Amino acid sequence: MARPSRCPLGLRRRAVRMVAEVREDYPNETATLQAVADKLDIGSRERCGTG
Repeated sequence: MARPSRCPLGLRRRAVRMVAEVREDYPNETATLQAVADKLDIGSRERCGTG
């Protein structure tokens, strides 16, 4: 069984929507994910308690 996330559900949903919206603006998936994480201020592992 997977460990429950400490990230709020709303934040996760928003991040997924944003990735889908800007996917074509970046050269690869890693760049897309990093850009969205930076915009949402979740670039550090501590933000959602994953570190």
